[in-house]
Amino acid sequence: MNLGGAVKVNKCAVITFIGIVLFIIYVLSATSSTIESLKKSSKNEVNLRKLIIGLILAAKSGGNQVIKISNEPDFGGVKTKGKTQEGVNDYITLADVNSHCQIAYSLWHIFPNLNLISEEDVQKKNCPTDLDFFDLDPSVLGNVQLPDIHVPAQDLTLWIDPLDATKEFTEKLFQYVSVMICVADKKGEAIAGVVYFPFSKRLYWSWRGHGVSENLANIKADLDDNVQNPIAIVSLSHAGKVKDLAKSMLGEKTSIIGAAGSGYKIVQVLEGNATIYLHNTRIKKWDLCAGNALINSVGGRMVTLKRDKISYSANSDHLVEDGLLVEINNHVVNKT
Repeated sequence: MNLGGAVKVNKCAVITFIGIVLFIIYVLSATSSTIESLKKSSKNEVNLRKLIIGLILAAKSGGNQVIKISNEPDFGGVKTKGKTQEGVNDYITLADVNSHCQIAYSLWHIFPNLNLISEEDVQKKNCPTDLDFFDLDPSVLGNVQLPDIHVPAQDLTLWIDPLDATKEFTEKLFQYVSVMICVADKKGEAIAGVVYFPFSKRLYWSWRGHGVSENLANIKADLDDNVQNPIAIVSLSHAGKVKDLAKSMLGEKTSIIGAAGSGYKIVQVLEGNATIYLHNTRIKKWDLCAGNALINSVGGRMVTLKRDKISYSANSDHLVEDGLLVEINNHVVNKT
């Protein structure tokens, strides 16, 4: 045995071994990079079916906060943010705040990259500590089947009205109170919306082109634009001021109904209890977006009094300055 002799190295084997090691390192590195890329992609995309489920659950849980505060003395404290253009006090209560917190932070918990625009702007430290961070439960869709469609989170903007008809809430006119959440796409169009009435548990939702709540399924735009006994629903605060405007649009036989809450008035049009919803002063987009989505889904229209469509893009003005016209009766107003 020659222990002092040189050891011969198989160069081919060494090269092969090094190549295998480098290949393994490359594969592991690429796999890790791919996984991170997929994670990032997943975080930046939103499954719209799951988002619809989330909107419904968020609206209901926000409504629970509203009901909870309705049982407290003085509704947890009533403040005013100023006056509306009509000179009516613009109230805010603890119900507005807590409903906003519930909706915004429960949605962000599941969809962290969503852009939310809300009537209220409350930091989490000022929110209640018992927020309900729910799991997505598809049973809220009932028998409606929705497709799984993914879109980039940056293409979506959510508009939230955590408590519509706050003034009437403080007056215990709870039938007008609703919670509204809307999804606008990158074009600024209202593509999905939820309107929930917490005190009656009535829920309306839609996703344009894909599905609506069962109580909207049989509502379609009427092709007959000849309305014999038209009804205009308007805001309680200025019913008299739009009476002449409504009659100029629909004729002298037009009846006028005063009501509160944009969500309530839009649903009255959807259910056939009013021919049009008319508003002749400025109005905020979180009061409209969810209802606009519902109206779109049944073939109706929501436009300004100048007949312009409303944009809900993230960088658009939060106010609609030129009044409002809502109808589903196939453009019955002036046939324009």
